[in-house]
Amino acid sequence: MSYCRYVALGDSQTEGLGDGDEIRGYRGWADRFAELLAETSPALEYANLAVRGRRAAEVLAEQLAPALALRPDLATVMAGMNDLIRPGFDAAAVAASLDEMFAALTGAGAHVITVTFPDVGRMMPIARPLGARVRELNARILAASARHGVTVVDASSAAVLTDFRLWSEDRLHASPLGHERIAAAMAAAIGLPGSDDGWTRPLPALPPRPVWQAVTAELRWLGAFAGPWVARRVRGRSSGDGRTAKRPELSPVRA
Repeated sequence: MSYCRYVALGDSQTEGLGDGDEIRGYRGWADRFAELLAETSPALEYANLAVRGRRAAEVLAEQLAPALALRPDLATVMAGMNDLIRPGFDAAAVAASLDEMFAALTGAGAHVITVTFPDVGRMMPIARPLGARVRELNARILAASARHGVTVVDASSAAVLTDFRLWSEDRLHASPLGHERIAAAMAAAIGLPGSDDGWTRPLPALPPRPVWQAVTAELRWLGAFAGPWVARRVRGRSSGDGRTAKRPELSPVRA
């Protein structure tokens, strides 16, 4: 099937953090997916409404109406991780926001794709207590998707997506290789010509790290990334404050 108008909704993962920088701009899985789509849909136009730091309710409030106005025939929705890692997480409320977006987009005729989340505790030992949250949210995402005929990329069942090489140094955003794998997963989910299950294949094994290296890496991560994240939460700030979508209007994509 070919598509004419692809719109991406979400947070920093869909914006593309971890795949580029503030100077050159961010590419990310959604841009990469649009490029794959353009190989079989040369007339494709693409908009990316995602903004870093946004929680599911904020994606719903800020991005759904603009997305519908663009009349997409394909839409991706990835939201909920910013809720999951915060105190006061409410899986039912997150799922309700996703459900409303799924209903509105499919009701407008769009083919919608969403994702479940991998176990963040495998990338961040400090986050292992969040495992139950991840499982509950994933179950609700699957249920909402089934209600509305939404295609799901089940990242929770792909062990490779917890390989640290697919994640950037902050362990919250995919690395360029990780974004490439997510784009390939999206393509496979809709049966795009040339796609396959290669995105699920493990990377070559690495020798185990000495304990001192693992401990040093954890301490470095705590100081460089976890500390600043906590400081923003204490101040009531978000990485997305003052940010707007990088690609708010539909425009052509070059394969």
